[in-house]
Amino acid sequence: MSAGGLRISKQLARCALKAMVEGLTRRGGAQRRDKARAGEEGLLEGDPSPELPFGFEAVMGLNQNVFILNPLPPRQGALSRTFEFTWVDVFSKRPLEGNQLAVFNDARGLSDPEMQALARETALSETTFVIPREPEVEREKGVRARIFTLSQELNFAGHPSLGTATVLAREDRRKEISLELNSGTIPVRFEGWEESRVYAEMTQPEPWVGRLHRPEEVAKALGCVAEDFDPSYPIQTVSTGNAFVIVPFRSLDFLSRLNPDVRRMQHYLQTTDGTLFYLVCRDTVDPQAKLHARMIFPGSEDPATGSAAGPAATWMLIHKLIQPEETVVIEQGIEIRRPSEMSVTVGIDRGRPTKVRVGGHVVVVMTGRLTL
Repeated sequence: MSAGGLRISKQLARCALKAMVEGLTRRGGAQRRDKARAGEEGLLEGDPSPELPFGFEAVMGLNQNVFILNPLPPRQGALSRTFEFTWVDVFSKRPLEGNQLAVFNDARGLSDPEMQALARETALSETTFVIPREPEVEREKGVRARIFTLSQELNFAGHPSLGTATVLAREDRRKEISLELNSGTIPVRFEGWEESRVYAEMTQPEPWVGRLHRPEEVAKALGCVAEDFDPSYPIQTVSTGNAFVIVPFRSLDFLSRLNPDVRRMQHYLQTTDGTLFYLVCRDTVDPQAKLHARMIFPGSEDPATGSAAGPAATWMLIHKLIQPEETVVIEQGIEIRRPSEMSVTVGIDRGRPTKVRVGGHVVVVMTGRLTL
């Protein structure tokens, strides 16, 4: 028995779910409606589970005409699930600097909504989930890993790739490992293993070079004037998996103080082949660095953007700021007190940039266990 009614058969439960979908659609309850629709689809597919999805049971009202979905109480004796994670700082030799990442070492058993919820729980820019497979599959295709931001899954990202690979290779201090991301296979190599720190370098997807941008239009989007840009180099879209609009500024002081309106930025980017701005300057805080960079996005600023460092390196090679196979450093995160250093190298083949490599140190900060 359930409060207010009786548990009913799946056939009648299907009717209840259909009625609930229709009712919630009329009342605009999108989230609850989607849950009900998912339950309906599960029944239509012949789900053998005695419980409906999302922890609900279907009951029929006493008047025989009203169908209700009630939350199920926790099952007695149900086993909790435990997932280990490792927290790392990427693109820094020191803990509490660089870009943070939480890596769930074995995410088998987690659903997509649970992965997204856990990414929100960590409140980090990205969280990764490793899906172990048979050794022969991993040797052929790489270790399967998925990357989630607070709001969505990504096909590729820089510091999550290096951080995840480091966590996987740390136990036996491997020299190299490959990840299979949604974007494809990402090889990562390692140098100088220490107890909690290593240098890691990834090879990013092959670059493509996009459009040139009008300085006056970009200035309007960033809340500055065209004279603030470095006139020696163009504003251009470049991608090695994520398309960044590389914007060179004249002055380090001006770039460090820039506080653009992200709504204007997004409005402009929606009309172009780029997804994000990567703001750079040849003046640097560290005289050993080649570029100073910032990556501002809605709601925050990134301490280190490995997926932008590769495009920036490609841009530098195209415009003769660096030579083929020359390794230089991009500094980032200084304005938000998470200083980061990314080493970048690009080759060339028949006049085209190729073999884009981005590296940096990874530091293990903590390990933990999550129970659901």
